[in-house]
Amino acid sequence: MTVLILTAEQDVTADMVVAQLHERSVPVMRLDPADLPGKAVLSADYAHGDFDGHLSVNGHVLSMGGLRSVWVRRPGEPAAHAPHPSPWLTAETRQALFGMLYSAPTRWMNHPRNAYQARYKPWQLRVAHLSDFAVPPTILTTAPRVAQQFAEEYRDVVVKSASGPPPDDPALALPTTLIGPGADFSAVAAGPALLQQYIPKRADIRLTCVGTQQFGARKTAAPGQVDGRYGDTGHDWETIPVPDRIAKSVHEYLSLSGLAYAAFDFAEDEDGLWWFLECNQGGQFGFVELETGQPIAETVALWLARRKTDRRVPESHW
Repeated sequence: MTVLILTAEQDVTADMVVAQLHERSVPVMRLDPADLPGKAVLSADYAHGDFDGHLSVNGHVLSMGGLRSVWVRRPGEPAAHAPHPSPWLTAETRQALFGMLYSAPTRWMNHPRNAYQARYKPWQLRVAHLSDFAVPPTILTTAPRVAQQFAEEYRDVVVKSASGPPPDDPALALPTTLIGPGADFSAVAAGPALLQQYIPKRADIRLTCVGTQQFGARKTAAPGQVDGRYGDTGHDWETIPVPDRIAKSVHEYLSLSGLAYAAFDFAEDEDGLWWFLECNQGGQFGFVELETGQPIAETVALWLARRKTDRRVPESHW
């Protein structure tokens, strides 16, 4: 039984998990959908009253009947590396690859359907509310007057991108920025803006979830720091216990979203309250593991290596 990892060739986080699987003698196939067709070959057979499918990568053949689990890590766009890429070829390759994988009764981390929905920031905020997290007041608007009124009500607000950092390096991007009510909001009419009440924080919290396992890490923030991803605070990530209330809300969030893996980001205020900022369904964990020693890669490997007893029905998550 083989674990299939869908990711780019250069992925240190995936390398950490592959090493753990190799230690346990668990077969692994690593595939970047961008290499299909080309370096990878697939075939799905529905012609004889049953389903069968095969993937071949560098001479390694995987039957769908021998598929243990799928980890959707950071895959490239299907057919992106083809000699003559096109939107049509990408659509056809996606149909072939994921149609075949969806037909196999396997376990997903995370199922693409659930992962796709989980990327939407407004949806995240709604689920966070339903899960009883503390969520800063937030608006997403193309109305300058609405943005102005929000800033006047909450005084210090943060404007950020709803979709996250752009994949390329564009000339125009929206960094996470602290602004006041005197800002000019006329540009909001040109594209949706996400504004959120600024939470003065004493620390950033990263909570990594693998199945039912939760790993909490804390990094002291610099005075006035807005975005914990940038700037040296002079502190490292440290392991911390996860409060029971947070653990319960995380369990509810994962249940509602259908995610087997998630990386939560919180801002810890001066009173010790954890404010929900976002949940990244494919967030990195290597940097946290290297600084804290938390066995996250091992836990991911154990989840992927676990066998499923009933393999008759395809599953979205387990």
